[in-house]
Amino acid sequence: MTMANRTRIARLRTLAITGIATTGAAAAALTLMPTNAQAAEMPQVHAAAVAKASNGSAAKSGSGNLDGWIKQSLAIMKAKGIPGSYEGLKRNIMRESGGNPNAQNNWDVNAKKGTPSKGLLQVIDPTFNTYHVAGTAHSVTDPVANITAAANYAAHRYGSIDKVNSAY
Repeated sequence: MTMANRTRIARLRTLAITGIATTGAAAAALTLMPTNAQAAEMPQVHAAAVAKASNGSAAKSGSGNLDGWIKQSLAIMKAKGIPGSYEGLKRNIMRESGGNPNAQNNWDVNAKKGTPSKGLLQVIDPTFNTYHVAGTAHSVTDPVANITAAANYAAHRYGSIDKVNSAY
């Protein structure tokens, strides 16, 4: 085999491996995206608002911001003896709703049964009602109430929101 052929084969192998890695990453990313029908059911949020929510700026006009909501919830949690950290709350919020306090899941098993998950930490109404924390609004989509109730639920079920690393 000539040196030129060896070089050509090495390049093809590199391209094939790169192609597989790229395709694999794209396939993984696609599996995380909702279908078009599901996306149509999701509340429409201006891209700038989502971007701002993820970096702690105003996510909902006149209602504070993600950083503020988490800090308010932590203060209430501390007063009520509910464990959890800023990092654990934010990690779960970003996974569950992307920081959108109006997020609503209209396609999972809960939604099919008539109780869609709502808010920053995607809480269903029965769970919110059971784990609602006094001193917060009695609205599942209120950011502070949603965070605090979800953290209360996670504390009872898992010991802390910090121990939650997937849908719960």
